[in-house]
Amino acid sequence: MDTNALFTMALGLKSPWEVRTLDFNADERRLDILVDFERGASFPCPTCGQPAKVHDTEEKTWRHLDFFQHAAYLTARVPRCKCDEHGVKQVAVPWAREGSGFTLLFEALVMTLVQGMPVAAAARLVGEHDTRIWRILHHHVDEARSQKDMSGVTQLGMDETASRRGQNYITLFMDMAARSLLFATEGRDAATVAAFKADLLAHGGKVENIEEACMDMHQAFIKGVQAAFPNAHLTFDRFHVMKMANEAVDQVRRQEAKDHPELKRTRYCWLKNPSNLTSHQRERIQDLKCSNLQTAEAYRMKLTLQDFYEQSNLLAAGQFLEEWCEMATESGLHPFVKFAQTLRDHAAGVLRWFVKGLTNGILEGINSLIQAAKAKARGYRTVRNIVAIAYLIAGKLRFDGLAPLWGSPLGAATPLPT
Repeated sequence: MDTNALFTMALGLKSPWEVRTLDFNADERRLDILVDFERGASFPCPTCGQPAKVHDTEEKTWRHLDFFQHAAYLTARVPRCKCDEHGVKQVAVPWAREGSGFTLLFEALVMTLVQGMPVAAAARLVGEHDTRIWRILHHHVDEARSQKDMSGVTQLGMDETASRRGQNYITLFMDMAARSLLFATEGRDAATVAAFKADLLAHGGKVENIEEACMDMHQAFIKGVQAAFPNAHLTFDRFHVMKMANEAVDQVRRQEAKDHPELKRTRYCWLKNPSNLTSHQRERIQDLKCSNLQTAEAYRMKLTLQDFYEQSNLLAAGQFLEEWCEMATESGLHPFVKFAQTLRDHAAGVLRWFVKGLTNGILEGINSLIQAAKAKARGYRTVRNIVAIAYLIAGKLRFDGLAPLWGSPLGAATPLPT
């Protein structure tokens, strides 16, 4: 077997394609592979599939997987065929997608790398500018999302995460049953919910199917969901309820610290549960509790509120919530008076947790992964980039247009592991 035939087999090329020449340049660390088609070959018309003769050709080059430590490139005359019915049409080559300067196997390698490292690091590893790697990533993420079926979505979770420093956010929409990211978009207002609704409909989802929505008490989210999904029951996430309680405790501490300097630098003591305190923090908070401080009273009310989620049924929970709100109101601590009123105003959504048990814990976990990826990459230049990374992390996308990393002919439609 000669070298050209060997490379034809190794590349998985099928008739009429074959390797014609190989040019190896050790000084430039480069292997050029010239691929051509047999003389007199015909190609199926891209529109009707009927055999058609070659009309003309255009030479193109694609970056392929490295040959050992050397960069490898495929060059071929790409034909246009002339169909009697549909005229002159561009023929698709089996080793690369249209408009790409890379083979499918190279793109498969890239998509595998970016699932485990920052794009800039992957670009350095393969010797390409990161802008070209982002183009590969965006194409395949967009392509995979276009195939996503949302017809079975009935339960939503939504939360925002910071896209960059300052008040810059993207909002994430999660299928709570499938535990996968459905949609991510810039902003954190009612318009983001409207954008998700449009995306849901475009992917086969139905407004009337959305029965549950889990979120925080951000008013824009509430209005957006009520307008877009009138059948949805709102559940206000347990995590955010307790976060608001912690914020109320900290507000009391900061107000009181003006007259009680011993409260300074104790913020994290009051935010933790007793079981999570260090021995030093436990001693310090115990001393402060004995000082009859308002902050200590606020801390006790927060711990009492945690018992709300231990109630056995909806009726008991409703009674507990009302009694706790009365206690908080009678305390006279303004942050807790305000917090109690917020809970009363949103009691139906707070109590809904006892009906469906929905929580945004999975979204909080995804937020952490996104922020970790952002920190590792030292930030992303555009919102579109961080949205693509969010889909890559949590979208459970299938890249069916790519071949596996090794072992199959170029262009085989086998999904990469997700």
